[in-house]
Amino acid sequence: MVGQHVKRSLRILVAGGGVAGQALAFWLSRGGHEVTVVERFPALRASGAQVDLRGQGIDAVARMGLLEEVRSRLVDEAGVAFVDSRGRPKATIMANTSGKGRQTLTSEYEIMRGDLVRILHEATKDDAEYVFGKGVDGFDQHADKVTAHFSDGTSGEYDLLVGADGQGSRIRRALLPEGFDPYWRVGIHMAYWFVPRIASDTNIRDTYMVPGGRQIMRRSHNATETQVYFVMRDASKEASAIHRAPVEEQQEFWAGRFEDAGWQTERFVKGMKDSPFFYSQEIAQVRIDSWSSGRVVLAGDAAHCASPYSGMGISGGLVGAYVLAEEINRSPGDLSAALANYERVLRPFVDEIQGEVNPRILRVGMPLNKHAITAFQSVTALACALHIPDLVARMSKEDRGGDWQLPAYAEAA
Repeated sequence: MVGQHVKRSLRILVAGGGVAGQALAFWLSRGGHEVTVVERFPALRASGAQVDLRGQGIDAVARMGLLEEVRSRLVDEAGVAFVDSRGRPKATIMANTSGKGRQTLTSEYEIMRGDLVRILHEATKDDAEYVFGKGVDGFDQHADKVTAHFSDGTSGEYDLLVGADGQGSRIRRALLPEGFDPYWRVGIHMAYWFVPRIASDTNIRDTYMVPGGRQIMRRSHNATETQVYFVMRDASKEASAIHRAPVEEQQEFWAGRFEDAGWQTERFVKGMKDSPFFYSQEIAQVRIDSWSSGRVVLAGDAAHCASPYSGMGISGGLVGAYVLAEEINRSPGDLSAALANYERVLRPFVDEIQGEVNPRILRVGMPLNKHAITAFQSVTALACALHIPDLVARMSKEDRGGDWQLPAYAEAA
């Protein structure tokens, strides 16, 4: 129409149907684009452990109009207790539910990853095309398009390919120089799974410290299930390699490393075999200099994984998806400018949340001997008795994302 600005609609392929991928589908489809989400898993991957929303991540969900839906699915986790070998709490830090300041060790917005994935899918399934059991094995870039080659032997042409395929991203691997290592490691590994809940499992997350830089966490998310986390300090090649081994070997590895740990270890190890899932990972961040090249861009953990210890992994994915989509919605006719702005706007936030992870501080919470464990528990107990964690949380002006503000895009409004 003469004299009227008409926005261009793009064909956009999103590789990965997790939190970041579906959040992208939400904002891009509302920008009028034709969005296809491909997911290698044969169905919606609505599984995984407990995650949380903090700071700007809460704002991002609110702007999607989904905050009340999220509230309705929250896990009841009142706080975190540090327990001894008999399960007796030595110190307990409660969640900050005042609505002011910052979240403590447990967030006011704790939710199972599967529930969050289902909420996002329900909000996007009618506006975006979802294809399950199909992944992107490679791509070719051209001046005006990108050709994606799929795992089923087919190909497709798109204006933009978004790699939202997680920490181990294949899209990122194809973008980076061969042999480049995108991971910043902290020398910590984690495995988690579900076991049946028993009467003594409360709504307080239990944290049990084991000599040798090991830790066991127990948290219960519903009336029948309890989550178990084994965590350890280990910078060896063996520990890094175990995450790529068959699940049976991973389970043997973790059971062996914790066989002398005490507390409820026997119960937890016994429950491994019958758990609906078992996940083993190295705690690492993804740090790369650029998140895009031509008509291919990375989002979420594929671009800037902050690691579980940042407390901002899910929030970072939601915020990044919002910024990327809205920059594209603003400038669909100039993708190079949109992707440059995406990085310019988001990079300070990512630097902030990744900088929250300090390996030295993490190691303080994973002592090597009994004396250090006792000292940690004693200091923490004194701090709790004086209400210091609660006061610090309530008086803080910023959460873990710092003072960075979620941009107010006209398109989103």
